[in-house]
Amino acid sequence: MSEPPGALSVAEAPPSTDTPSKPPRDQRVRPLRRPGRWLATAVALVLVAQFAHGLATNPFYQWDRFRYWFLRPTVLDGLVVTLEVAALSAVLGLLGGVVLALARLSGSPVLRAVSWTYTWLFRSVPLIVLLIFLYNFSALYQTLSLGVPFGPSFVSFDESELATDMAIAVIGLSLNEAAYAAEVVRGGILSVDQGQHEAAAALGLPKGYQFTRIVFPQALRSIVPNYVNQLIGLIKSTSLVFYVSLLDLFGSVQSMGSTYPGDIVPLLLVATVWYLILTSAVSVVQYYVERYFARGATRTLPPTPLHRLRTGLAGLRERIRREAAV
Repeated sequence: MSEPPGALSVAEAPPSTDTPSKPPRDQRVRPLRRPGRWLATAVALVLVAQFAHGLATNPFYQWDRFRYWFLRPTVLDGLVVTLEVAALSAVLGLLGGVVLALARLSGSPVLRAVSWTYTWLFRSVPLIVLLIFLYNFSALYQTLSLGVPFGPSFVSFDESELATDMAIAVIGLSLNEAAYAAEVVRGGILSVDQGQHEAAAALGLPKGYQFTRIVFPQALRSIVPNYVNQLIGLIKSTSLVFYVSLLDLFGSVQSMGSTYPGDIVPLLLVATVWYLILTSAVSVVQYYVERYFARGATRTLPPTPLHRLRTGLAGLRERIRREAAV
């Protein structure tokens, strides 16, 4: 049987090679040059190097005194107070924010009005004013009582015994935090697609079950980054409790700075580094919490920082190898 014109027989077929030949040098694809990016990188490296050099060589920072104060018992005691105030205020503030957000989204006009008024009031009053007001609250009410309005009281409390410095700090920060947390939680709930509510209702699930198992877990993807931002602000806001006679981290540093005026700068650096450590730890926890709640919302989980570092180094080596080959 004759073969069609132009066809190659098996014997006439050219030999196949497993490895393709390298294209000529003038035909190779050259990587895109980005001079602007390299220039910006060089400027950033120069500025960072100058800043690091100033920190290391300027004697005004007194790094020997910084090392002396960093782990002193006075500073560590203040750090423990800061952690206690921040933890209690964060938990109470989040719980209050959830209650206020649900009240704002409820069908009761009274609850909506109360929630809106609370949020409006405590977002308008500066935190330092709120703390000082609570610190002097005993001047307005010497005793607190529970009973019938305009009627007899069943239980009475001495306000001066209950209002310790720690209690005033936690109550003030919690009241302030709840107002902001309420808007964060409400925004997260509103971000859930309406079809999720309709699907849960179509299945005949109870309202409480719909919220705890369907709506709130999805809302957490939006709530977590925003509330952690609030939490970082709360950690820094604990420095204001010094004005209600509570020696937190900043209060301890301020007190030591008054006693040792020559060590003010290293003491401020000690407080700065500890606040950086606290906020960095919260940021690390935030990353892994967001990664956990990203399950089901993305096809693949975002890489961890260590994996990103490995990928970046591998890509940098490959880029250098390609440019060297060109």
